[in-house]
Amino acid sequence: MEASFHGIAAPSAVYEIGGRRFEAGSHGFAEAIADAHAVHQRPRCMCLAEGIEMYVARLAGSDRGYIVKRMPDTGSRHAPVCPSYEPPAESSGLGQVLGSAITEDPATGETTLKLDFSMSKIAGRTAMPTAVGDSDSVASSGTKLSLRGLLHYLWDQAELTRWQPGFAGRRTWSTVRKHLLQAAENKIARGDSLRTRLYIPEAFSVDQRDAINARRMAQWSQAIAAPGKPQHLMLLIAEVKEIVPARYGFKAMVKHVPDQAFALDEQLYRRLGRRFESALALWGAVDDIHMVMIATFSVSTAGIPTIVELSLMPTTRHWLPVEDGYEKQLIERLVADGRSFVKGLRYNLGAGGALASATLTDCEGSAPLLFVVNAGIEDNGRYLQVCDPSVPVWQWSPSREAMPPLPPRQPHPTRAADSAVDCR
Repeated sequence: MEASFHGIAAPSAVYEIGGRRFEAGSHGFAEAIADAHAVHQRPRCMCLAEGIEMYVARLAGSDRGYIVKRMPDTGSRHAPVCPSYEPPAESSGLGQVLGSAITEDPATGETTLKLDFSMSKIAGRTAMPTAVGDSDSVASSGTKLSLRGLLHYLWDQAELTRWQPGFAGRRTWSTVRKHLLQAAENKIARGDSLRTRLYIPEAFSVDQRDAINARRMAQWSQAIAAPGKPQHLMLLIAEVKEIVPARYGFKAMVKHVPDQAFALDEQLYRRLGRRFESALALWGAVDDIHMVMIATFSVSTAGIPTIVELSLMPTTRHWLPVEDGYEKQLIERLVADGRSFVKGLRYNLGAGGALASATLTDCEGSAPLLFVVNAGIEDNGRYLQVCDPSVPVWQWSPSREAMPPLPPRQPHPTRAADSAVDCR
């Protein structure tokens, strides 16, 4: 996705800036990209001989650093081993929303997101949980991001869909949180900064309990109800611990927030079980599945958070999203075999849409797309039509065959990302 001098992305990328070449993170790189930003100069990523144009954006926050980003809709033009490589948008749900629900402005470095859910609440109204994609009839159009679509977008932008062997054992909740918050920087939704509305629990520490709670309540204060006014909603991304009946109504407990439940009303709770039946079944059957929840929530004057809308996303123990048990088998096989890949996400795409479960980035030439063909789908040919015919395609039909051999890996030089302390 991007490379910067403070470790947001892999430091192995090489850029040509003002006629000179710099490895990301090397001596003089920070000054070079700052100068390029000042004169509106575009660096070139040299993953290919001809180079690919990039741009420099300024980061929000106290450090006010700079970051080199790929130009919109150019990710698939990079070499598969390049940190800026991105699978073809049409191989996942990204192709449906890119340029309509997601608009990036290289001149400002800001990305505008159009949402199909509300970020404010009028008293007395309750929304149903959004399980966009469970059937074509409830799938959102590509003009606005659903809750699930937003979660998938942030997961992609945080590079949590990328995997390399060096990441094994080092992707913790703290790492996940850090990169999701960085991914939310410079994102605008409904005219407001997405980052200021996004609450992701800090890793809990008994010694830091009071300080953590104080920071949480300070952030939540913007969502406390005010009489006679629409109430601002917060966004929550967290790992679910349990969703159960409470003394009054129902509640969701999330990990790293042991002393505060999120309230749900009965209507939301009942619909939750029906709309997310398959995801909940996978979570219940497999002990090492993380269940990630994205939700909008309000905060009462008494400080009680109440969920308004939500969506769920199962992930593996390495925080790689999976849709079902078969996809989990494929992803775990790739991890166990030491493969490098990018996990595909559905965004707003309906359940019947062809989705590349993963794209291998450790093969010679074009990156192969890996498809898991769902049972009952007779027309396998449509999986071959989602991208350029020259792109290699691997298919597995679990209901009819054992998993075929994977495309062979080609040796590549060890990248700095594999040995970095900070991983995605």
